[in-house]
Amino acid sequence: MNGMAPVITVDGPGGVGKGTLCQWLATRLGWRLLDSGALYRLTALAAQRRNLSLHDEPQVAAIATGLDVEFSAGENGILHIRLEGEEVSAAIRSEPAGNAASQVAALPQVRAALLQRQRDFRQWPGLIADGRDMGTVVFPNAELKLFLTADPVERARRRHKQLSENKMNVSLAALEREIAERDARDVHRAAAPLMPAADANILDTTPMSIAQVCEWAWRQARQRLEIPTQHRD
Repeated sequence: MNGMAPVITVDGPGGVGKGTLCQWLATRLGWRLLDSGALYRLTALAAQRRNLSLHDEPQVAAIATGLDVEFSAGENGILHIRLEGEEVSAAIRSEPAGNAASQVAALPQVRAALLQRQRDFRQWPGLIADGRDMGTVVFPNAELKLFLTADPVERARRRHKQLSENKMNVSLAALEREIAERDARDVHRAAAPLMPAADANILDTTPMSIAQVCEWAWRQARQRLEIPTQHRD
């Protein structure tokens, strides 16, 4: 340990199971949780509500700097997110919100504005950081770095199932196109492109259940971190 609160980073594209895994790890360990993608989604939503172009880098970065956001845990571990006092948890989980977030995440000034805000989440007893550049840029000295991948078609299928369960009607073909476009932006952007850290443990989740992914991650955590005895079951 380096004297700071320990961090486990979980990076990868959308639809690989990062969010579910991170919530599971945070609950199992009793650690804090950072959903970095939510910060970019919130920035995009706040900019759109002010009728700003998502390509207006200085203005969007100013939005990110002064973002009025509140995270709070509700019943059953559900994370509530408020923007300027308004509950927006559902609004920022839509596909359009995800695409808008990918656009603003490609802006270097926005990434710089949100960098320290993300690092401020590193508090005891520890942090699970969910994102796309957590292990490469935000927490390069994290104690454990995980990177999840999955076939784009399988990721679209998972997302389609999730949206259908939430009564949202989106075509599978449209989701496949949006995922391909988002991947291209994330991988090829100049600022912090999506890629595994050199010391990351990589897992292809395509053929796996979420229970299997959690079991794999737990093995990595137990091997790397000094987990208290009560967690070793």
